[in-house]
Amino acid sequence: MTPFEIVAILLAGVAAGGINAVVGSGTLITFPTLLAFGVPPVTANVSNTIGLVPGTLSGVLGYRAELAGQRSRVVRLSSASLIGAAVGAGLLLWLPSEAFDAIVPALVGLGVLLVIIGPRVQRWVAARAEDRGGLPDHGAAWLWPAILLLGVYGGYFGAAQGVLLVAVLGIGVVDTLQRHNATKNALSLVVNTVAAVVFIAVADVDWAVAGLIAVGSVIGGQLGATVGRRLPATVLRGVIVAVGLTALVTLLWP
Repeated sequence: MTPFEIVAILLAGVAAGGINAVVGSGTLITFPTLLAFGVPPVTANVSNTIGLVPGTLSGVLGYRAELAGQRSRVVRLSSASLIGAAVGAGLLLWLPSEAFDAIVPALVGLGVLLVIIGPRVQRWVAARAEDRGGLPDHGAAWLWPAILLLGVYGGYFGAAQGVLLVAVLGIGVVDTLQRHNATKNALSLVVNTVAAVVFIAVADVDWAVAGLIAVGSVIGGQLGATVGRRLPATVLRGVIVAVGLTALVTLLWP
């Protein structure tokens, strides 16, 4: 790699780590950057996933205060993320990329819509649940299979995974947006770690690329957590929607 490519990939890792901590969708920065420098698509996806694991951990640590009191919820939902990520990573290695091309933009668009209408839907869900004795601490009954499906998506590609997770958590769990964001970071860490383990075992990894993204994403994760934790819920929701719409345009652009 040239010095320019090294710096560009490192900075892309910083940006991705910061965006992942606040919203998710950092892959939409690093993945196109790697493709632009001639890294084959599957190798780029694999190396990017491995490189973003340390940055995702950095974001989790940055949001550790918001994770307080969520242990049982996170552990339960993490089991869904783990299973889904293993399936998704396998699909990346065994299926043609065209298999998900149609569904991914639809999922991202749905995620953005759910984030926008999330508070109203959450109030409706909570009111109905209250009539039946209230939602359990770990969320609605449909939440675990929904997180499982998002784990499959995250293990396969993962662009805008965070937007989708926040949307689903916002409807299925009665809690604050900042705490949902912390949960999202923890579940994303599970997905990325599982996928990374699978890729290390059986896929072709560009370790120079993965290392640069790892260093950058750790820095970005801390920066993103510092900024994200200070954002009011309305502003944070606006950031999530903006990033989600950007992801949608990027995915649909020919």
